[in-house]
Amino acid sequence: MNTISQYVSYIADQSPLKIVISKPASKGEAFLKIVIDRKENYYQLAKYTDKQVFHENMDLSQLSSRCAKLLENTYLQLNAWTTDQEFSLGLSKKKKILFQARQNQNPQRLAWNPSHNRKKQYILEEGQSIGPLVDMGIFTKEGKVIRSMYDKYKQINRFIELIDDVIKKQDTDHLNIIDFGCGKSYLTFIVYHYLTQIRNMTVNMIGLDLKEDVIQKCREAARKYGYSGLTFQLGDINGFHCPFAPDMVITLHACDTATDYALFNAVSWNARMIFSVPCCQHELNRQISTDTLSLLTRYGVVQERFCALMTDAIRANLLEYSGYNTQLLEFVDLEHTPKNILIRAIKNPGKSGDSRQKALEEARRAMSEFHVSPALYRLLIS
Repeated sequence: MNTISQYVSYIADQSPLKIVISKPASKGEAFLKIVIDRKENYYQLAKYTDKQVFHENMDLSQLSSRCAKLLENTYLQLNAWTTDQEFSLGLSKKKKILFQARQNQNPQRLAWNPSHNRKKQYILEEGQSIGPLVDMGIFTKEGKVIRSMYDKYKQINRFIELIDDVIKKQDTDHLNIIDFGCGKSYLTFIVYHYLTQIRNMTVNMIGLDLKEDVIQKCREAARKYGYSGLTFQLGDINGFHCPFAPDMVITLHACDTATDYALFNAVSWNARMIFSVPCCQHELNRQISTDTLSLLTRYGVVQERFCALMTDAIRANLLEYSGYNTQLLEFVDLEHTPKNILIRAIKNPGKSGDSRQKALEEARRAMSEFHVSPALYRLLIS
């Protein structure tokens, strides 16, 4: 071993339970130190300034490259601990690499027990017969994950986990579901498989899209998989007449205000569960103006990202106003931006009028400050 990257890779291979990266190379560095703690299936970073601490989660596979980059570019010292070893890796003033390994003197101080390091149990496990995953190129015909597709496999499982967190609390064995803007329907098929084959529920599910050729291919795939409760219709989100009372509404990548119409329909139908991954939020970007917070509109890329975030924040508050408990969750997307937001809203019949009104007023204050009028607000309130 003769490079920082090689030493860091060696340390990472020992599955350290704690890492401290310190001694910034320059006085202007924002973070004085970074503490990395092992959790069951990820690492948590705590980045310290002189007055604050910022947290971030990191995939296990990123540990080596992330630490090497920090040590090569920004910091001079790395200390790491396993249950039985301590490692010290640093750089001298002359850029000489100093490495030391010794027995861990205080193993009881480590918060995470490596005996908990079980293989991650995914809802969509290898070995299952899941036709859509085979056709997506994620599973082999034998049900094994193709190595190069492992990230997508984890992303799909994460999406199902976000649904499963809600489904396992529902006292029902039957669901009516609408999927607006289903597109090629990869996730539509996966959701149907999860609910019917893993949760053993009876499901009546409709996928809706504007493209006739896409709908035809989806119908053929549903027949191929034997998904008798999953049908596809050609139609527009705006003004769609649902043939049943939906329990769940899913909208993935409905562009711009199409998401608002989908959310409005879900609220109008009194759907119990809403899962929405918005896309292409342009509406507020065309409207926004502000004098007191003009910094947020001065730079095009900042304005664009801010408008997208504000769009979803207002949507979440309007859903709160409509009687839902709403969360905005980070969702690793399959096709569009590297990271996206999932709006998860669960109907709460007992939600107080005060909390609902507070959510509406918060949205109105933001709208007033930035002179915007989102489609969902116009649909629900105007």
